Amino acid sequence: MTTWRKSNRSAATALPDIAQDPAAFLTDLDCRYRRPLISYFDKRIREAYDVEDLVQEVFTRLARRAAFDRIDYLEGYVFQTAANVMRDRLRRRLARHAAEHDSVEDSVLPADDLSPDRVLQGRQLLARAIEALQELPARMRQVFVLRCYEGMKQEEIATHLGLSVSGVRFHLKEAKARLIRVLEQDA
Repeated sequence: MTTWRKSNRSAATALPDIAQDPAAFLTDLDCRYRRPLISYFDKRIREAYDVEDLVQEVFTRLARRAAFDRIDYLEGYVFQTAANVMRDRLRRRLARHAAEHDSVEDSVLPADDLSPDRVLQGRQLLARAIEALQELPARMRQVFVLRCYEGMKQEEIATHLGLSVSGVRFHLKEAKARLIRVLEQDA
């Protein structure tokens, strides 16, 4: 059985030997240090929901360690591991700019955003918009598509189609008005 240098620790409270029974060793570590680690993290971080994850990370790191017989003061080692876990958490948060993110819980999002009814309505509206676009006169549709979908400037469209800039503006204004009328009728 491994003995620890801490003077007030008796043989009755010594940890089981990790080489003989790793599960018992880790269970004993958990029993001894879970509550003190929770308290340690509670005092140092704001996000209470992270505390259990941090405690679990400490135990995961301890479980990966092969030799505990070289550790003179186990409690100090456990809490040094906890400090390292917190340091690593802070590094990750800084690298990911976590403080600059908005919480999803505070945002106002529709709960049924992707409901089957909503998807069907969206598909029907899209089909009607395409149909309304196809009903436009050819030149008007061409001007609208070049401006709204191809991202061309009005001057480029005028040069490309041999129109005046005011003619392009007229076609855009008329196309938008017709599309709005058709889509409002369906709504």
